Amino acid sequence: MEKLTFADFDLPVRILDVLADLELFEPTPIQEKSLGPILSGRDVMGIAQTGTGKTLAYLLPVLKTWKYNKTGNPTVLVLVPTRELVVQVTEILEKLTENITARVIGIYGGKNINTQKLLFNNGCDILVGTPGRVMDLAIDNAISLKEVQKLIIDEFDEMLNLGFRPQLTHIFEMMKPKRQNILFSATMTEAVDEMLDQYFANPIEISLAKSGTPLEKIEQTAYKVENFNTKINLLEHLLKNNEDMSKVLIFTNNKKNSDLLFSKVDELFPEQFDVIHSNKSQNYRLKAMKKFENEEIRGLITTDVMARGLDISNITHVINFETPDIPEQYIHRIGRTGRADKDGKAITFVTKKEEASILDIELLMDKDLKFNEFPAEVKINPKKIASEEDVIIMKNPAQVKLNEGGGAFHEKKDKNKKENWGGPSKRKAPKKFGANRAQQKAISKSKKKK
Repeated sequence: MEKLTFADFDLPVRILDVLADLELFEPTPIQEKSLGPILSGRDVMGIAQTGTGKTLAYLLPVLKTWKYNKTGNPTVLVLVPTRELVVQVTEILEKLTENITARVIGIYGGKNINTQKLLFNNGCDILVGTPGRVMDLAIDNAISLKEVQKLIIDEFDEMLNLGFRPQLTHIFEMMKPKRQNILFSATMTEAVDEMLDQYFANPIEISLAKSGTPLEKIEQTAYKVENFNTKINLLEHLLKNNEDMSKVLIFTNNKKNSDLLFSKVDELFPEQFDVIHSNKSQNYRLKAMKKFENEEIRGLITTDVMARGLDISNITHVINFETPDIPEQYIHRIGRTGRADKDGKAITFVTKKEEASILDIELLMDKDLKFNEFPAEVKINPKKIASEEDVIIMKNPAQVKLNEGGGAFHEKKDKNKKENWGGPSKRKAPKKFGANRAQQKAISKSKKKK
């Protein structure tokens, strides 16, 4: 059976030319499954992991039916969870619309909102943005969402994980109910299900794989490791002894640990790694990603917030330096490697405290991780970092004896046992308020006479 090409979907020649320039001729499975249903005009819910070509799956059919709008208000709205995805989707759209008179604008938080308002002076046809900034600009009347005909929400599950539900519901209320909704998610969670029931009209479900199933081309292994500092020793060992670890993405669970890990790794491998997370400026993050993409550095250290905002090709290894607390995040992390039909490797470092999270991940995937033997030559460092120290459990206040010194109730000191028998009139008013002005004047006069 002959493989389908993009030309089989009757896409405009102007778009096919751009795809040819990008050396894209055959649709991926999710693109092949999505193009028809989206072109039908029905609401669509696509379930597919990262790296499967979701962006073109929703952009190509939307661009095929797109028409110029004289009013200058957006008719297509694309919502994504991170700034990095805004930049990437906007860049893809700008390439695809090279030969089309479509005005594409990308917006996100962290930049001056007044500067972004100026972008809309000449109108906007396709708007790409994060929910918070789109909502802010709509409330300020810098943009109108009343003419949106196609709403696209990418990484729907991650948006809800990041707490964007209030902004999303607000945006839904700003649009006319008669529109096509195109939603994509890596996993089908209860929160996603609830939103589908509440706001969308019986969407066609397109599933590339069972929710939570990892890409089969990713080899998954793990190591049981004593603690954070021993993980650094293991990471050093792996990087020094595996030349194929040429483009490595390393995940930690928070910004503090990302910075701590980077400081250690930078000492061991000077100028070979960089770190990005939400505290870094947008320019810094984009520059670091570009260096990583161009293989000017060997690796990038990051957090889960960035797991969805990275679209970097040919990542050889994903290392979960810390096991994610949310099982779905594991799927998103490892999905950064093994993309575009290429093989990938994912390695997870697991402490005793993290073993429960591993069980949840294995349950979600319906697959056991393969644990490797801890290398004998790697030194175990017993020193713990602050977050690994044992938590001191305070005594239950109810168990503290009332007559113990320092208790909540105890005998008054002698100086505090004095009883006040005078009413308000017996007390002297504070001098600054001058409560009895006549008395003060009399005292002043008597002093002058003396």
